[in-house]
Amino acid sequence: MNRVEEGATRWRIIIADDESLIRLDLREMLTHLGYDVIGEAGDGKSAMELARRLRPDLLIMDIKMPDLDGISAAEELTRERIAPVVLVTAYSDQELVERAREAGVVGYVVKPFREAELMPVIELSRARFDEFRTLEREVGNLKDALETRKLIERAKGVLMETHGLRESEAFHRIRKTSMDARKSMKEVAEAILLAHDMDFSIGNSNGDEDDPESI
Repeated sequence: MNRVEEGATRWRIIIADDESLIRLDLREMLTHLGYDVIGEAGDGKSAMELARRLRPDLLIMDIKMPDLDGISAAEELTRERIAPVVLVTAYSDQELVERAREAGVVGYVVKPFREAELMPVIELSRARFDEFRTLEREVGNLKDALETRKLIERAKGVLMETHGLRESEAFHRIRKTSMDARKSMKEVAEAILLAHDMDFSIGNSNGDEDDPESI
């Protein structure tokens, strides 16, 4: 079982879920992995108050909670630049996923979850939050940063698929290209997606020409 390396800064995490057993499971798993659980909440408003007061490194929140759901809380926390949010969900509803993306959510854990699934999601979520802060500094506007992030997520996916890159490597390539070409990361992402779409269209056209049924 992977754990936070000894001597490394221990992440301070708040967990929020209206089910006490889920909070207990999360606390035990996170503690075993080497994280510090600095607070717990059973509803969205309490989680917000804790986050504003304690300034954690990460919040892990259920998507559906009393008073204020996880997505709405994540939207506020993103707007206030407090901490990244990982949602715990039992749902695969595409509308909820899209709403969460719009709110700035950086990761998901699907119930029932296992300890082995937590660390990769947590590490990735922090990297994505750092990327988002980089975008926000570049564009200077939260709404534009969220829109740009969508394009860059798609462009990263293309680079990961076509070049076998890790997510962090794909982001670094986009950022380096942006700096070298003196273009915004949004422009670089749009160019990557356009080139990919053109290649895909040309490939399909060639395939149609070779297909007797298409003649």
